[in-house]
Amino acid sequence: MTPNNIFDVTLLQSVYGGDCLARLADGRALFVPYGLPGEVVRVQVVEEKRSFVRARLLEVLTPAAERITPRCPHFGVCGGCYYQHMPYELQLRTKEAVVREQFVRIGELSEPPIKTIVPSPLPWAYRNTLQFHLSEDGRLGFQAALSHQAVPVEVCYLPATGLEEIWKRFEFEALPGLERIEFRQGDDEDILVVLEGEAANLPEVDVEMPISLVHHSPAGDILLAGNDALPITVLGKTFVVSAASFFQVNVPQAEKMVQYVLEQLNPALDQTILDVYCGVGLFSAFIAGRVKQCIGIELSPSACRDFAVNLENFDNVSLYEGAAEEVLPALQVKADAVVLDPPRAGLDVKALDAIAAVRPGRVIYVSCDPSTLARDVKRLTKNGYRLESVQPFDLFPQTYHVECVAVMIDERKP
Repeated sequence: MTPNNIFDVTLLQSVYGGDCLARLADGRALFVPYGLPGEVVRVQVVEEKRSFVRARLLEVLTPAAERITPRCPHFGVCGGCYYQHMPYELQLRTKEAVVREQFVRIGELSEPPIKTIVPSPLPWAYRNTLQFHLSEDGRLGFQAALSHQAVPVEVCYLPATGLEEIWKRFEFEALPGLERIEFRQGDDEDILVVLEGEAANLPEVDVEMPISLVHHSPAGDILLAGNDALPITVLGKTFVVSAASFFQVNVPQAEKMVQYVLEQLNPALDQTILDVYCGVGLFSAFIAGRVKQCIGIELSPSACRDFAVNLENFDNVSLYEGAAEEVLPALQVKADAVVLDPPRAGLDVKALDAIAAVRPGRVIYVSCDPSTLARDVKRLTKNGYRLESVQPFDLFPQTYHVECVAVMIDERKP
């Protein structure tokens, strides 16, 4: 290292997490955000470990030909976007290459069957949800890159039309225990604002706009104004989504993903399908009418309540509330196929082994983290499954995040 840990380096390739990889003289990996492969950059070390080093970008000395000027003035300070310095086509190629690298390195597949990434219909103004933190003076902001500090922001180009202006009209005091403020948009530009924090610190609110307002805490939800849920329509089906329930933030792209899952699943009227981590029923709602039995498993009580409402017209649907790793081993059922949509951490080992024990002929694994997906696919291949394909979807333009749908086939079944 040099004085002040500042030095120049040539970046080699983009890696998962929004960084570019370089190599130090001692062979350690150096991770630098906001760079492009081939660029010569000046960096300063912010974290040093035995096997890797992290640095912040100080200056681009030799820019890549593809580099563009970021649209947002907060880019590089706010930790939300990592790819605004790339044209959208380069973002897509980068994400596809990153998915492939994860399956080669973590999944130990020499030639993983990665399909061409599906671009988002909207590279900007696509998010139906924004989650803010409060700065010390009560201003809305996002967490800074590599930090938990809230950076106040004046603009953001990711929220959908209708949501893009309303968050700017809110003023808050920095109340102890008020941790996050979420703005969510439903059909007809209905807006639900969720205040997250301790119940003891319930803020006083004067609402002069046509919105719904909910205070969410470990003690439960308190409705302050309007309704505690939003209607969100996907492919003609309207879902009830409560304040504490997860839903995809990019609905037009989620529609493409649902269609793809159904095509790969190819459900039949004599089949039983498991929908594990089913949430509010995004996949089950389209599966239930095509199969003999659809069984959902979900841990979130809020999502389970929404699932019951969203699937109430089907008599062939069952729902088990609990952790997948606890429910699956005790579930006595022969499933023809399983749809998985776990959180970022991926599958618990007990859940994965239980799925392998059920021996569904087809596993459709929806993942928002290619590293944990590659890890879990590797374990399933050791249990007799073959990876047929991985289809990336860009649900999160301008960020490094990428959604994937992996299709696995039980090779021991005819």
